[in-house]
Amino acid sequence: MLAISVVAGSCRKDSSFLDVPPKQVLPTDLAFSDPALVLSILGDLYDRQRDFSSLDGYPSREYPLSPNNDREPGWRTFADFSEAFPSENGSSFLVQRTGWGYNEWAIWDYGYIRDLNLFIQRATAATKLSDGDKARFIAEARFLRANYYFEMVKRMGGVPLITDPLAYDYSGNVTALQKPRAKESEVYDFIISEAEAIKSILPADVNQKSRATKAAALAMESRAALYAGSIAKYGASTPQVALAGNEVGIPSTQANAYYTKALTASQEIINGSAGSYQLYRVLPDLSDNFAAIFLDKSSVNQEAIFVEDFKANAGKTHGFTTNDQPYSNSDEGGDAGRLDPSLNIVEAFEKLDNTYAPMATRDGAGNPIYYSNQLDIFSGRDARLAGTVLLPSGLFKGKRTDVMAGYQLADGSIITSTDASLPQEVPGLGRVQVVGQDGPVNGLEFRTQTGFYIRKYLDPTVGSGRRGRGSDVNFIRYRYAEVLLNAAEAAFELGQTGTALGYINQVRSRAGLTTPLAALTFDRIVHERRVELVFEGHTLYDMKRWRLAATVWDGAQMSVADLVSNIGSATKHNTQPFGLWPYKYYNPGNPNNGKWIFKEVKPSAVTGANKFQLGNYYSQIGDDILSANPKIVKQPNQ
Repeated sequence: MLAISVVAGSCRKDSSFLDVPPKQVLPTDLAFSDPALVLSILGDLYDRQRDFSSLDGYPSREYPLSPNNDREPGWRTFADFSEAFPSENGSSFLVQRTGWGYNEWAIWDYGYIRDLNLFIQRATAATKLSDGDKARFIAEARFLRANYYFEMVKRMGGVPLITDPLAYDYSGNVTALQKPRAKESEVYDFIISEAEAIKSILPADVNQKSRATKAAALAMESRAALYAGSIAKYGASTPQVALAGNEVGIPSTQANAYYTKALTASQEIINGSAGSYQLYRVLPDLSDNFAAIFLDKSSVNQEAIFVEDFKANAGKTHGFTTNDQPYSNSDEGGDAGRLDPSLNIVEAFEKLDNTYAPMATRDGAGNPIYYSNQLDIFSGRDARLAGTVLLPSGLFKGKRTDVMAGYQLADGSIITSTDASLPQEVPGLGRVQVVGQDGPVNGLEFRTQTGFYIRKYLDPTVGSGRRGRGSDVNFIRYRYAEVLLNAAEAAFELGQTGTALGYINQVRSRAGLTTPLAALTFDRIVHERRVELVFEGHTLYDMKRWRLAATVWDGAQMSVADLVSNIGSATKHNTQPFGLWPYKYYNPGNPNNGKWIFKEVKPSAVTGANKFQLGNYYSQIGDDILSANPKIVKQPNQ
């Protein structure tokens, strides 16, 4: 009987079989009838947002992602531009190449744009959603679409502006689907106008972080308008990087209008009309306080505006801590240490008297300076330094890092090793450990090779460094400190120096720089963004919009003299990452015996020098895109 029933069931007409709705797919009218279902669709669209950098990418994806994936590798996106060294042998190419290809950083995902357009179309047509739900859902999708166009325009320049889902009629003629590139300014204008259109529809809720809010729309507008203003002003210095139709390049006459829009959008957030956002000031230790901005997911954190959220109990985590935790304190038994901040960025953090200075390794006569504690050489600095970088002997999860490059004897000779597990003979001490468990050792991956580990985003939660669990620290896409810096820069460019100083000094005060700046220069603007926002995905795009990239990354090899000079200059070239290696001085009977000396070191893997070509200002458009659409104008580099 069972066999008969199976055979009978299999003999249904094809037409009746095809009439059975698929159980895995919801019909559109049903999907857009229930707010919970709509939110699940929207959640997928949120998850597909793409930034230049994200904490995601590892460990679930062990190698760089292909251009077709919707995410980029996590820590590696920060281990470039000489602000860090990649202590992973498979990533050494970052410091061995000279220059970037013209196709670096490119994105062109109109599949995502189409899905956003379809969502907006279907949500607009929905009849069973409340007016409030419908308006918010549509506004959120418009925010995501505008934010993604921002990600495209800052890489590619003008791109086709498509705001409706295109439909193919199967006639064989695709001309109607082939759209030309908009002007670069038109894409920025679209982003700004969308932000203005949706800002009052979205909630002004400081506690809503992972969904679009009024503040998120204004923060996007603030940043986008600032970028456009910069390109208009500073793009005049690179006429080679322009196209006749302004698909690339913005006329300088438009600069002030964009700066004004950036300042206005920023001030709406600053004045509280989008919610009570403020700088994070919770912990008494200012370095710990700065590090906590990126860890605190509670309502106390009113600095974060829009985040990519991760939740361990929901199975959405990332491997940033697994990949970058100190080796000696690794949850994974040694899977660690890949992202090593460079001495270049460490020395950029100024002294508390508002002056710039390299780390004091030698006195005026050229003799080593001896320190009783490794941390002493970093004292009296901007608190953001120790909040961003895990310094030698720094604390992580209650344990100090073990960073030591070797012993230096009285005659200047060095006793070192290739690994902490390989002790060496030290006269008078016998066979002892001579290098730190955490490095530095040239070429020894997963240990620091600069003397530093990353602290920003590093998760102290027990188990967060295990591959099986991962970390759920958020990636902050927009935060209040950046808004203040956007406002400061825009006001400065508009000649409103007093207003600009008021905003920039707020950010500096939180970092312990309690003597306000009395004057403001472009170099100060550049410096402040560098130290406040490093490892947050701003470095490349700030240098591009200011047209400083080709000067700062000029392909020239660097010496120690280059490293320690012109700190604070916006045009200081920064092509190779250096380290600061601590050595224990061994000279029994000498008052300096057992103290620490430091040496500037270029890791041995650093053989290339970053060279940014004029063609890198706008990423190359793929040949497949050009061949499919003859209306697409090539980049200046093509």
